[in-house]
Amino acid sequence: MARSGGTDPQHTSAFIAGVASFATWGLVPIYWKLLTKVPALEILAHRFVWTIVFLGLLLSWQERWREVIGNVLSRRSALFCFGSGVMVGLNWLLFIWAVNIGHVLETSLGYFMTPLVNVLLGAIILHERLSTSQIASILIASVAVCILAFGYGHFPWIAVGLCTSFGLYGLLRKQSGTAAIPGLFLETLFLLPLALIYLVMLANRGPLIFGPSHLSLSAILMTTGIVTAVPLVWFGYAARHLRLVTIGFLQYLSPSISFILGLFVYHETFTRQHFITFLLIWIALVLVSAEAVLRWRATKRMAAEAPAESPLIEPGI
Repeated sequence: MARSGGTDPQHTSAFIAGVASFATWGLVPIYWKLLTKVPALEILAHRFVWTIVFLGLLLSWQERWREVIGNVLSRRSALFCFGSGVMVGLNWLLFIWAVNIGHVLETSLGYFMTPLVNVLLGAIILHERLSTSQIASILIASVAVCILAFGYGHFPWIAVGLCTSFGLYGLLRKQSGTAAIPGLFLETLFLLPLALIYLVMLANRGPLIFGPSHLSLSAILMTTGIVTAVPLVWFGYAARHLRLVTIGFLQYLSPSISFILGLFVYHETFTRQHFITFLLIWIALVLVSAEAVLRWRATKRMAAEAPAESPLIEPGI
């Protein structure tokens, strides 16, 4: 497993996979814009169905069904996967709806705020101690949200909803102890019955946008499983072979691309309050990222010094 050598082919391929995953997530608003004629809830239901189909094929190809069965038999894994499934479902629904009504900039803000929410959830739920810079970054982010709320005229609940749901999703997923693909399959499977019931109800009432009369939209809806799973596979490979600090910086690629799309491609409203809010969020992220780099360097330095001290320790073992 290569984590340090920048010239290692495995490290290079992992870096490319990481860039590909976050770039895809950043560009995905373009994909959802193709489905503006389809209600967000219907898109979400299709996303569950076709994600299950694609992941089922992928798990069969990788021969990993034993992992899925083991997770199902574990009450802890199953319970946390159900919770993470609910959170990711809410996150997907809110994101798709926000993109299709023209709020790509606010989704970008939400995912810029996600690392800060992760820090806050770690302190509140996991009782992790916050450093001074982490406390400062959370306070700065709070001020940024208030500025947008009071200056722009409405609370940025889309951004807050996205970062909160995704932060809780990550926390629950971490507690489940499941691998990326089996875990996503299981959490999607738990909500699949609701998705199927909803689609059947729509079909019985007539407004279901799927089938021969909507061939192009149906084809796009069937690819939602690929759009969901493939970036996750790339991310899983990158996470196994790259340093956590590198992954931490790469994650800002996604909201940065979405920010550019919202501002320059979709020409969404960008006021002075938006500018101040994003500026403060970026300052908060710099504080958190700088501390992460310093901690990583300190850990690396301690690891490098450890062998020199080991001869003094070994005789006592």
